[in-house]
Amino acid sequence: MEVLKITPRGYCHGVVEAIRAAKQTAKARPGEKIYMLGYLVHNTHATDELQESGITLVDADNRLEGLDQIKDGTVIFTAHGVAPAVKEKAAARGLHAVDATCSDVVVTHELVKDLAERGYDIVYVGRRGHPEPEGVVGEAPGQVHLVQDPEDVDRLQLTNPKLAVTCQTTLSIWDTAAMIKRVTEKYPQTEVFNEICRATQDRQEAAVEQGKECDVVIVVGSERSSNSKRLVQVVQERAHRPAYLVDTYRDIKPEWLAGKKKVGVTSGASTPTHLTREVVEYIEGL
Repeated sequence: MEVLKITPRGYCHGVVEAIRAAKQTAKARPGEKIYMLGYLVHNTHATDELQESGITLVDADNRLEGLDQIKDGTVIFTAHGVAPAVKEKAAARGLHAVDATCSDVVVTHELVKDLAERGYDIVYVGRRGHPEPEGVVGEAPGQVHLVQDPEDVDRLQLTNPKLAVTCQTTLSIWDTAAMIKRVTEKYPQTEVFNEICRATQDRQEAAVEQGKECDVVIVVGSERSSNSKRLVQVVQERAHRPAYLVDTYRDIKPEWLAGKKKVGVTSGASTPTHLTREVVEYIEGL
C-alpha cells in the first residue's frame, strides 16, 4: 500500500505562534496562575500538552462568561481571537492578558472594525458556535450579520446601501465563494473581502489536487477543528474520493483501506506533527 503525504499539511504559522506565546508565558511567569480562555488551538493533544506545562484550560462556550472563572493571574486569548468586550472585561478584572490571536484573524477584526466605523453593515460568513465568528461579530454586534447557510442570506433584510461581505478564515474556499456570490446577487452593491487565510487555501487545494491521485484520504485532526473538517469535506466534494477524519491512528478502520492501493494523508492546521507521522507509519506497516 502506497502512502502519499499530501503537502502542505499540518501546523500553520498562526498555530505555531500561539503555542510559542503560551509556552513562553508559562516559562516567564513560574508559579503564577495562567489560563487559556478556550482551546488555544483546536486540537485536544496540543491543549493537553499546554496543560501539562502549567496552563489551565477554561472551556467556556462564551468567552465573556468564561472570564468569570478566572479570579487573578494571566489569561491567554486563543488563536481564534476574542471580542473587544472580552479584552475590556479582563482588564477591568486586573488580569494580565496575553493575546495569541492569529495575525490573519487580527486582519479580519481590523477590517470589520474599520468598515463598521465607516457606517457599513457587514455580512459575515462563518460557523455558529465557533470562537472566531464570536470574536469578529463582537467588533460591531449591531452591524455584523452572521450567515452560515444560503437560507441565512435569503432571510437578510438589510436596507443600508453601504454593505460589505467577509468571512471566517478557516472555511471551505468553494463554499465561501458560493455564499459570497449569493450575497452579492441579493445586494449587488456589496463590497467583497474574502478573508480565507492562505494556509487554509493552500491545504485545501493540495488535498483536492493530490487527493485525486489516491483511492482514499485520511485527514488527521480534531473534531473541534473547523479547518480539519473542511479538508474532509473538500476531498469528498471536489476530489470525489472517500475521506475520513481521525484524531490518531487508532481511529482508522480497516474497512476504509480494504482493497485500496494508494492512501493520501494530510492534517489540519492545528494537528501536532507526531500524530500525522504515526498515522503514516501505521498505514505503511499494514
